[in-house]
Parts: sequence; C-alpha cells; structure tokens
Amino acid sequence: MKRKIAIIDSVAARGGSHHFYLFGQAMGLINEGLEVRLFTNDLTEDPKIEGMKIKHYYRGIFGRKSNIVAGILYVIGSVRSIIGAKYFGATICHYHLFHVNMLVVFDLIFSKMMGLKVVYTVHDVISNLDKTKSSNKLVDFVLRNASKLITHNEFSKNQMLDLFKGIDKGVAVIPHGNYLPFIRAEKEPSVSREYLEIPEDKKVLLFFGMIKRIKGLEILLNSLVEVKKVHSDIVLLIAGKSWEDDFNVYQEIIDKEGLNENCIIHNKYIPSEDVAHYFCSSDLSVLPYKRISQSGVLMMAMSYNSAVLTSDLLPFTELITDNETGFLFESENVKSLSDKIIAVFKDDYSISKVRESGMDLIKTKYNWNRLGSFSKEVYNSL
Repeated sequence: MKRKIAIIDSVAARGGSHHFYLFGQAMGLINEGLEVRLFTNDLTEDPKIEGMKIKHYYRGIFGRKSNIVAGILYVIGSVRSIIGAKYFGATICHYHLFHVNMLVVFDLIFSKMMGLKVVYTVHDVISNLDKTKSSNKLVDFVLRNASKLITHNEFSKNQMLDLFKGIDKGVAVIPHGNYLPFIRAEKEPSVSREYLEIPEDKKVLLFFGMIKRIKGLEILLNSLVEVKKVHSDIVLLIAGKSWEDDFNVYQEIIDKEGLNENCIIHNKYIPSEDVAHYFCSSDLSVLPYKRISQSGVLMMAMSYNSAVLTSDLLPFTELITDNETGFLFESENVKSLSDKIIAVFKDDYSISKVRESGMDLIKTKYNWNRLGSFSKEVYNSL
C-alpha cells in the first residue's frame, strides 16, 4: 500500500511561482511511489498531475479588508484541509514555512491533534523567521514541535541551528528544485525583445523579482556607471514590484548618475505569462544580493537557460562555480561587480559555456525526481 502525504499550503499561486515548487515537489514524491494530495487556495489551477489530487479548501482569504474575516476563512480552510488529510489516509502533513504567527501555530496543534506528523520546509530563514512580525517564542515553539525540519542548503541549516539553539530533531537539507517541467521559453530571444520593446542591438542585464533592500539593486545601478563607459550598448532591465522601499530610492541613483538611457524599468508585478519574455530577452541575469538564504529567482533564471551573475554569498556558491556554472562577484563591492560585467561581455563564448553548464547542473542535481527521493528518506525516518 502506498504511503500517503498531504501537502498543505495556503499560498501556492498567490506567491509568485511558489505553486510550481509545490507541483514539482508532488511530482518527485509520486515518482518515488508515494500518493500525494495538495490542499491549497482557490487561485491555484489544477496542474493535472497523474497521481495527485488537489483540493481548494482555502477560499476567499486574499484581498480582504478585514484581517479578522481573512483569519476566520483561513482557519476554516485549515480545518477542512487537515481533516481532509486524515480522511485521505495521510500520515504526514508537509507545510512550507514563510513566517510564524498564531495561524501557523493553530495548523501545527490541530495537525498533531489529528494524529498527523508535521514536516516543515523552512524558506529563507533570516528574512522569514528572524523578524519582529514573527515572535521568537512562537517560532521556537513551532520549530521544536515539528516532526522534521527541512532547509534548502547547508547555510540555511546552520542559520537555523544558530538562531534556535537546542533543536534536537536534526535539520534535513533538500535543495530547491528546478522549474523545467513548468516553463516554456520562447524559441527566439527576438520574439521576447519585440514583446518588451527592447532594441535588438543592446546587451541586456536583468534584475528580476520583488525589489527588497537586501537584494542590492543600488549596487547594480552604481556598477553601471563604469560598465557603460566600456559597453555603451548596455541596458539594465528591472522587472519587479517594490516591497519595502519606494522606487524613488533607486530612481535617485539613476537620475544622479545619468543612467536613464541605460535602464528599462518595469516596476510592477510581473504576471506569470510574461515571465519567460524577461529571461529570454536578456543576456545575463544579475542577483547582487547582500543577504539571502536561498533564491527561487536563481533557479528560475537557470531554468530559462539564462547565464547568471551573483554575489559570492554562501547560498549562491553552494550552487554556482565561478566561470563554470555561473559568474560570481564580491558581495556589496561595486567595483567587483562592474569589473565582472565588463569582463563577461568581452567574452561572448564564456556566456554560452556558462549557460550550457548551468543547465546541465540543474537538470541533474536539482531535478525533482532526485529531490523526491530525499524527501522520501525524511518521511521514512519519522
């Protein structure tokens, strides 16, 4: 008899490309002989994955003016999902942890009351757990009472163990999988450039994703001052919505340094149907982050066969080997970044080689079947 797993996630398609992660996770588990049911929100379409059923029990929780109403609807969705998981015959509820509040605590307690083990994949440890919005006492309670914790890399694992002493159940490391089963790249970059109205004769850098202070957009903008002296045809395509800051913080740098002709700004939410155009129209995706635990944007870029340039933070260097599977620069060092961009665009062969090696890497080490086997090992240890 197949072991049954319930993935319970209220965010899914509401969280950018997070639903692709859930679908990949489910596919990997199914290919390992497990039966999966996904309990999620009514915004997430059924991907029709053989062996997985989807239940839309979280209904109407987003966009509410009243947090109380949204909270009540969330609890209703959780009760239906957890009872549904028990009725399905699941022994484990697998949650994805982005922050901790009383609703998360409710899920944990009710799951355990129903006799289910609770596994958390913890996303971006520092940003999501070490914040005033997540009470340290609540976080500590959730982590200590989980049946198992998973992070995406050794760096995140060590962060968690340092922040929350005495977690004696151990933390498993299962990497973030690729997006290859769920994306379609345009056949010709020219199609995407025409769609986004980007001139064909430009060298295009891409900064993609929600704009946060920790992502270092100002470092990339300041590096362009030197880059454009050597590569006058360089443009930076900025695609994403501001989160913490008003974009004026970055616009002031653009105006001060005379970068308006070198920047194409799409400061907005990028709908999923347009994402491919941004990566396919670009020559190099740049992630100048100052702090990160793991990055879905990096995996997304590589899945679109984009060459990537990242800061040399440990979560990146666990995946990127400089000048082989990607390019690296010294974190928060404007000169290091500008020198690297200049060098990369002096050697077009290097970009092609890195793009090819990066794709080979994510097809092998970061495919969902391989990761599904790791998850199965975690479940079997409980």
